[in-house]
Amino acid sequence: MKTEGLSINLATVRQQWNLREAVEGCARHGIMAIDPWRDQVAAYGLAESARVIKDHGMRVTGYCRGGMFPAADAAGRAAAIDDNKRAIDEAATVGAECLVFVVGGLPPGSRDLNAARGMVAEGFAAILPYARSVNMPLAIEPLHPMYAADRACVNTLGQALDLCDLLGDGVGVAIDTYHVWWDPDLARQIARAGAAKQIYAHHICDWLVPTKDMLLDRGMMGDGIIDFRAFRRMIEDAGFHGPQEVEIFSAQDWWKRPGDEVLQTCVERFNQVC
Repeated sequence: MKTEGLSINLATVRQQWNLREAVEGCARHGIMAIDPWRDQVAAYGLAESARVIKDHGMRVTGYCRGGMFPAADAAGRAAAIDDNKRAIDEAATVGAECLVFVVGGLPPGSRDLNAARGMVAEGFAAILPYARSVNMPLAIEPLHPMYAADRACVNTLGQALDLCDLLGDGVGVAIDTYHVWWDPDLARQIARAGAAKQIYAHHICDWLVPTKDMLLDRGMMGDGIIDFRAFRRMIEDAGFHGPQEVEIFSAQDWWKRPGDEVLQTCVERFNQVC
């Protein structure tokens, strides 16, 4: 089966394998593109992770994740900026094509969503010169509104693109089907992102009905209600022809299955429905 154009976000097999095992598993299934997470790299070691990735000839379609800018005080915001600069360095070391951002939600005790969004913009402005100096693109991932309070106060593609336009060169978006499939303005915003060459990554997984957990019940493509072929047509019509990156958090299903079964199913569904 075809695997060209398929990438695996290593969160998809995070409960089964460490980073080396995940890279080896992807190679075994002919999948030659990945997106590792910072905790996976830290657990295996940054230098060793970079070596394993390079030795297997893997393309690194992204690195997860930067962000979490809002904080209750100036010290917390400064710490987030420092941590994001470290994430930029790590992404460069593993050869990532972009650093993906989950921007953060409300600081503890706050109800001021606009202020949190302002902190996000300020955080990006603070790290962007450094990212540009090492040629690391920053990809803002808008998350579904159910995460606005705790994970991401940027919730639509339009919001993310407004932020990209404000910040300028070196900032784009990661478009995840799970988070934006519902948006009535989606087609127009994807076209807008494409015209500005701001699509840096494209993540895929399905929305299950019912969804039993806000974070850990994402579906394998074809098991839910997202029209992946129609979504991909919008992405390609906008000029993006990069990999489709499978990113599935599934505590009760896919994380409990053998890693090889998960990857085999990813390949099958990529060919059948994506």
